[in-house]
Amino acid sequence: MKADPHPTLAARARFWLRRAVPTLLLCATVAHAASAPLDAEFAAGLKEEGLAGAVWSEVLPDGTVKVGASGLRDAAKKIPMQADTRMQVGSVGKVALALGVLRLVSEDRLTLDTPLQQVLPELALKNPWQASDPVRIRHLLAHTSGLDNVRFWQAFSLNPAPDTPLAEAFDGGRNLLRVRARPGSRYAYSNMGYGLLGMVIEKVTGQPYERYLDAQLLQPLGMVGSTFAFVTQVGAQLDPRLAMGHFEHGVAQPAVPQYLRPAAQFTTTAADMGKLAQFLMGDGKLQGKRFIDLALMGALSEPAGTDAAQAGLATGHGLALAVRDRHNVVGACHPGTAVGFRAMLCIYPEQDSAFFVAFNTDAEQADYERFNRLLLRDLELPLRAPAPQGTPAPTVENWQGVYVPSPSPMASMAWVDAVFGFTRLKWDGESLFLIPFQGEPKELEPVGGLLFRASDRSTPSHVLMQEDGKHVLSDGLRSYERASMLRMLVLWGSLALGVAGLLYVLLVGVWRAALRSLGRGDHLFAPLLSLLALLLPLPFFYFQSYLCLGDVTIASVLLALATGALPLATAFGLARCWRSRGTAAEAGSWAKWDWVALLAALQLLLVLAWWGLLPLRLWQL
Repeated sequence: MKADPHPTLAARARFWLRRAVPTLLLCATVAHAASAPLDAEFAAGLKEEGLAGAVWSEVLPDGTVKVGASGLRDAAKKIPMQADTRMQVGSVGKVALALGVLRLVSEDRLTLDTPLQQVLPELALKNPWQASDPVRIRHLLAHTSGLDNVRFWQAFSLNPAPDTPLAEAFDGGRNLLRVRARPGSRYAYSNMGYGLLGMVIEKVTGQPYERYLDAQLLQPLGMVGSTFAFVTQVGAQLDPRLAMGHFEHGVAQPAVPQYLRPAAQFTTTAADMGKLAQFLMGDGKLQGKRFIDLALMGALSEPAGTDAAQAGLATGHGLALAVRDRHNVVGACHPGTAVGFRAMLCIYPEQDSAFFVAFNTDAEQADYERFNRLLLRDLELPLRAPAPQGTPAPTVENWQGVYVPSPSPMASMAWVDAVFGFTRLKWDGESLFLIPFQGEPKELEPVGGLLFRASDRSTPSHVLMQEDGKHVLSDGLRSYERASMLRMLVLWGSLALGVAGLLYVLLVGVWRAALRSLGRGDHLFAPLLSLLALLLPLPFFYFQSYLCLGDVTIASVLLALATGALPLATAFGLARCWRSRGTAAEAGSWAKWDWVALLAALQLLLVLAWWGLLPLRLWQL
């Protein structure tokens, strides 16, 4: 069932009552000093989390925008962060790019239901549902196109230049743009989708998307400190106001061009993001004139059309933002990660409030959520009481079992997601328990029918569905399908046997070598050498930038050769076992164990090859 292109009249009325914020808010006074306690708590938090610096802005109900800054703009040079320092916000820029697309829709130069291939017929799009459900512009905006998220080589490469044609991001083989779920049915985050939206803007406007958006979106919004163009901290595109990006321990990292730049290339300031937040909570008008249609503004954060939304789940992604239920406050947000940066934008239209925060450090172990809590507390947003428990459907127990991501976040990693990203669903008669293989278990309380609420949420957070005979679990932003237990046992058994076989080759082979009994004719000689060859790329990877992991380098070529040789060497050792069977010299028990170990190892290697993981060619993942 396709999504209704316009909200219902009741939805429009609710939207208007919530968001009738005067356009004059865009010109509201910006207070350049945040509260002293908030400054102090940010400073303490940055130090404890090992982050260099941060900037933030808060939109208050009276139209005031407060901005603040703390920490260092450049950790090595000890330059302090300023409130007007420019930051790179990664995927938060998708919100602004989405507005640019909606501007074209408002000007009748495009429609939400325009099929993608009508605009870009040259794309090698493989959509099994093309006849009934083509990929449309709305699907790209809402991440429901069914396209893959990103490929390794698209994200980690030093090959692109600032003006590399966007089409080169999709020159990766005929399966690159394969649609893996019926368009519109499931949310699946896709950086590729927003890369395609950049191409759509260029095709419709006849100019680079950066130039169009800077002039026709950012300038009218008064976001004079922001740009979609590439800027960095060094070199020809140097921006002296741009903060330096950092990783753990203050390691500096200048920005680099990227293939999918429409999905993550955006530089802005805290004050500008305050203006953007005000517009997002408004009625779509600028200076009394329609800029973006009201119906489109109403759909910015309202998930519609997906199977989860039709099943009654209100959480999910709209045309630009996702509903976020955290700390008993519900809003619409979008996170972002760039090279050396993290960011978050959240709006709360019912309270005419919003916040934006950006950090010039991307650290895996840091607790960024603590800063979101500080800003929510400072905004004094009312807390929402948890939804009361309800009577679950009598068929809930039928959904028990093991679930795997569907679709996988990255198609090339589908085997990894199936084997290590599974979760178990258990019903005890009162609550549903979500038990992931990696991560903390969650208790889901029934709120009526097949809707459930996680204990740390105030609104329904999960829904159980049945689609085409398959049992599905969704939280609006991720979907899982129940997998056959036989299939999972085969995958797990294959992994266990394969790892055991490879460990046998390594340990017994090294032991025989130490005893000087490992000759060239030994069954384990070639497999052991091949295993040890996996160490060859390590020093080259150590000395190269992680940003070129997806490029063809000495390290990646050696890795491909080593991983490609491993199954061949294992098969060669197994063939030696076969040829020497029955001989007196090979009649001992070790020969039998060699045979078993090599067979166990080879079956796993063949499985990995079948799933496209061997040989491991990072430039094709």
